[in-house]
Amino acid sequence: MNKKKEENQDQFESVENALSRTEHYIEENQKSLTIIVLAIIIIVGGYLGYKRFVVTPKENEAKSQMWMAEQHFAKDSFNLALMGDGNYLGFLDIIGEYGITKSANLANYYSGICYLHLGQYEDAIEYLKQFESDDKMIAPIAYGAIGDAYLELENTDDALVFYKKAVNVSENNFTTPVYLMKLGFIYEQNQEYKKALEVYKRIEKDFPSSSEGRQISKNIARVEMLVM
Repeated sequence: MNKKKEENQDQFESVENALSRTEHYIEENQKSLTIIVLAIIIIVGGYLGYKRFVVTPKENEAKSQMWMAEQHFAKDSFNLALMGDGNYLGFLDIIGEYGITKSANLANYYSGICYLHLGQYEDAIEYLKQFESDDKMIAPIAYGAIGDAYLELENTDDALVFYKKAVNVSENNFTTPVYLMKLGFIYEQNQEYKKALEVYKRIEKDFPSSSEGRQISKNIARVEMLVM
């Protein structure tokens, strides 16, 4: 037998041995493997059933209840939006009764904005921090609203943190220059003029067509005088 045939024979025997060991392992652990497979089936089936028969109906129910609160919100009737009007639930009720739903998550956002408008800044922060979203427009607004609440509480350190999050989470021509301007305002208040100038020049360079960008030259000129 030549060398090549010997190598092929050795490989065949190795594969055969491996298969034999696998078969032996399965035979010895058949009961345990069956239990594991059944457990996986039960878990997956349970999750799918939970989604279909619990979460989805709850979601639909929450949406049907929340639409009126959204109407009150659109009309700046923030107390009615939060507490409900006696016929339909408010955002706080949606959070309490439908906590597993996406609607409850969105209600955290609405509640935070309502409290912000009502001047209850700590409550605004509490609810906005519970809101989770990767939406390119809503996520920065939520972070920015937390920054606004901290600024009203004269906590400029935390306001800076959340304005930066609002800037970095999603760059766009609508929200980014707004929160860059707010960063610049705080930097000026803190007499950190170089940082303020850097922020204003970014607006000028990256967002010239925005409302902030069209007026930013005045801010740049003012801060440049302070840096000199």
